[in-house]
Amino acid sequence: MTTWTDFLSGEGATLDDNFVSFGDAAAEAAALATGTLAVPLLHLGLVQSAGPDSAAYLHNLFSNDVNKLPAGSAQWNSFNSPKGRMLASFLLWREEDGHSLLMSADILPAMHKKLSMYILRSKVKLADESATRALIGLAGAKLGACLEAAGLPFPAADMQESLADGIRIVRIGAEAAIAVVDADAAPDLFRRIRAAGAIPAGTNAWHLAMVRAGVPLVTSATQEEFVAQMLNYDLIGGISFQKGCYPGQEIVARTKYLGKLKKRMYRVSIAAESAPTAGADLYSPAFGDQSAGKLVNVAALGDGSFEALAVMQNSCAEDGDVHLGAPDGPALAVLDLPYALP
Repeated sequence: MTTWTDFLSGEGATLDDNFVSFGDAAAEAAALATGTLAVPLLHLGLVQSAGPDSAAYLHNLFSNDVNKLPAGSAQWNSFNSPKGRMLASFLLWREEDGHSLLMSADILPAMHKKLSMYILRSKVKLADESATRALIGLAGAKLGACLEAAGLPFPAADMQESLADGIRIVRIGAEAAIAVVDADAAPDLFRRIRAAGAIPAGTNAWHLAMVRAGVPLVTSATQEEFVAQMLNYDLIGGISFQKGCYPGQEIVARTKYLGKLKKRMYRVSIAAESAPTAGADLYSPAFGDQSAGKLVNVAALGDGSFEALAVMQNSCAEDGDVHLGAPDGPALAVLDLPYALP
């Protein structure tokens, strides 16, 4: 991975821990609507589950139906506490000898250790592949044309993948995909994508693309804060209600069948003097000094404003009077998501 990060530094990127910046958030935000961005996803990491029992092992732990995941497909998934709170959100796809789990890098070591505790007699080995495989996010209105120009196959539908010359492309939307490649080959792939018209962009640009896609990422700041439906996981295909038991399943099922969900995830805009952070509390007059929700993921637009995914009381979103950090803090405006909320 050192070669990959050294290459990025040579390309003009600033690396701060796992956060990558190319310096112009406003230009990157504008380019989402007109072109294609190539984003080194250092803030994400990979855990590989390999072995003949991989599907059954993961199926018994996660919210989605791993056993029925077809070859060439991917799915959103979650690992929950016994109380039904999300410990991790991740993208899962099949590999030749098992599965890969893509999650936030800041929780990966702890999740790797925790998941290992459930292996017992299963014929499965877990490995942190973050140092050996690189991830490049591709997002923007001209994604398909860019991949074609780079000689890379664009999967035919969302949540499908393609594999060519050791490069895996996982499509997560019409305007978003993730390229997975051996770390040693990442610099050449980045040059290839850039030559096809993609603009190098930082972590913030990927956060913005995911905020606009309505796809949340659980990080250390938000672990155990939300039941899966609060993060709209039932709406983006991250929960199977037909599968058997898994940790937290009773709570997730009860949330669906025994009443109206009081909190949902919304896309919002915020004008604030300082950058909002994931996990920050939200307030509304109806709840006084009591928190009415939390920010999940935040992206800067480069003009002093921000877009975010925020879980809040549905009644507060309907009233439209929600504030960041304090009852008199910066106001939030609710924006449209690409899917309908119930």
